[in-house]
Amino acid sequence: DRIANAVGAFRKYRRACIVIDMGTATTFDVVSAEGDLLGVVISPGLRLAADALTGRAARLSGVALQAPPQVVGRNTVHAIQAGLIFGYAGLVEGIVRRLKAEIGDPDLLVIGTGGLISLISAEVDVIDELDPYLTLDGIRLISELNDDLLAREGNG
Repeated sequence: DRIANAVGAFRKYRRACIVIDMGTATTFDVVSAEGDLLGVVISPGLRLAADALTGRAARLSGVALQAPPQVVGRNTVHAIQAGLIFGYAGLVEGIVRRLKAEIGDPDLLVIGTGGLISLISAEVDVIDELDPYLTLDGIRLISELNDDLLAREGNG
């Protein structure tokens, strides 16, 4: 997924960027203006965190992954939802801020993708583009590049 996201992001947006992919893991891939994958931050995915919390803590049952009505939970379900949704919103904002500072580019384009990105994108203002099919676009582009290479080498 990470390579496909980097290829898809660079080929589509043609600039330095951070790709946030919220799936099983939450990853932040940094792609240079030249298309190089500079590195990554990996944290547990939102669903994984929710399952760990409710699976390991006595008397806490699973909750729907959705934003609660307010940050301060007035019951256990809303309290868990607040911790998960607003906690991950803070994680996204904090990591993006730190990456932009470390790279030295406050204008890095931030692209969100993955099955759970919409839960967090509604709570943050650091995501510039939502691209739900970025991974699939990247896989397609890699396949096309490989086909072109094989055809040029006479193997296709």
